[in-house]
Amino acid sequence: MPQTVEVRFKGLRREFFLWPDGEEPLRLKDAVVVEIDKGQDLGRVTSTGEAAIRKCGGCTSCGSGAPEVQPSEDAPAAPAHPPAPEGLPRVIRRASQDDIRVANELRRSEDEVRLRTAQRAREHQLEMRISDTEWQWDRKKLTVFFTAEKRVDFRVLVRELASQYRTRIELRQIGVRDEAARLGGVGRCGREYCCSTWLKELTPVSLGLAKDQHLSLNPSQISGGCGRLLCCLKYEHDFYVESRKRFPREGKAVQTARGTEKVVAIDIFRERVFLRNDEQGPRIIPLEQLLQEQESPQAGPPAPRPAPAEQSERRPPPPRRREERPPAPAAPPAPPRAETPPAETAKPEPAAEPKRPGRRRRGRRRRRGRDDGGAPSSSPGTEG
Repeated sequence: MPQTVEVRFKGLRREFFLWPDGEEPLRLKDAVVVEIDKGQDLGRVTSTGEAAIRKCGGCTSCGSGAPEVQPSEDAPAAPAHPPAPEGLPRVIRRASQDDIRVANELRRSEDEVRLRTAQRAREHQLEMRISDTEWQWDRKKLTVFFTAEKRVDFRVLVRELASQYRTRIELRQIGVRDEAARLGGVGRCGREYCCSTWLKELTPVSLGLAKDQHLSLNPSQISGGCGRLLCCLKYEHDFYVESRKRFPREGKAVQTARGTEKVVAIDIFRERVFLRNDEQGPRIIPLEQLLQEQESPQAGPPAPRPAPAEQSERRPPPPRRREERPPAPAAPPAPPRAETPPAETAKPEPAAEPKRPGRRRRGRRRRRGRDDGGAPSSSPGTEG
């Protein structure tokens, strides 16, 4: 049975091939010359055998990765080794030292080609940035990778490059993340980019991953060298999602030994919960204690905390309650009045007019003068 191998080329490009049966099996990092569309190329073997078959079966780009069928009870058992995919291109031969030397010379000349292509693009005033160039091993194709914010009409540039290098030219637009993977670099962690070393596929990363992990939403702190969100935000996301299921949700009101408290925040690694009560203030308790208090709600609230000495001295004394006096005894009923004959009924007296305070003072002054001698008294300054 032919051997299935995974071959990796420059950048993240990888493809699967078949090594003919009867030859010495290929090993990892072996240089091979493979058959591709309209030519030949040179690459390195990254996986072989069952590992390559599993990787190839997970993709559907070439049609060889068929969906898995669940076997029934009557169906025969599946073989221990999965069959090799059909329809894959083949490996022509192992690369010789001359083949490797030609490939290295092409890699060294790619920087010069990139600079010339960028110069031509500036002359035509094309809003594009040339990221990288790649020669095919047989020099029958030259691929130019570029980034641009909008669509670019590069037909004139392609004609000039084709007339200069006498080969087939392909301009391929890529994103900033793919550009960082091709060029490589060092991240904020001090190591090389994951996308340019071991990460095979670039999966989308959203801002919700940073929110679930309670990270800072400052773009400069959660972005990589490409300007997009860090790929490592997705590594521990499943752990955070599973761990947060054991904790109550932030902002939720829970019943504890203190009564109703609000969950302010949670600490996954230390397994602590930050609670707040309007009457007794905030507190931090372990998750196990919170679960125990929720399971036993019959425990009454604890005694209120004593106030500090300074606050107790400044606090005014409570108001005294008025002593309740006993109700006054009821008055005895009045005796009945004797009935008078209708002819001798007394006429009601007219109501007396209220006395004015001014007249009362003048009357008092007159009475004082009469009491002294019958005549009004004169002031001491008028005696003759």
